[in-house]
Amino acid sequence: MDWKTSTRDMRADLRALNALLPETNRDFSALTKTAKAEGPLDAKTREFVALSIAIADRCEPCVAFHVEALKRAGGTRAELASVLAIAIQMGGGPSLMYAAKTLACWDELAGRHDAAA
Repeated sequence: MDWKTSTRDMRADLRALNALLPETNRDFSALTKTAKAEGPLDAKTREFVALSIAIADRCEPCVAFHVEALKRAGGTRAELASVLAIAIQMGGGPSLMYAAKTLACWDELAGRHDAAA
């Protein structure tokens, strides 16, 4: 899978949907802003939670968007591994498969050419 192309294409699809449904987009954006507001959990922790839900729900575009946000929030590959272990434990085999996809997404978006490192 080409995560960068997929993410770019999903953003284009979302722009088209948002143009068709501006009120829905406005309200969803307000919800997102409220949910991401500073509080007891820092941005990185909130992104780990969102990423875990994306894995559990098997939402590939969500995985990519939250990996990007997690990287911006200062998440590390080692921290990601810890979250992936919990996602696998909670979701069993299907989460194992999406954990592998999430790691591939991280590596691609981080520009890693040696995924084994």
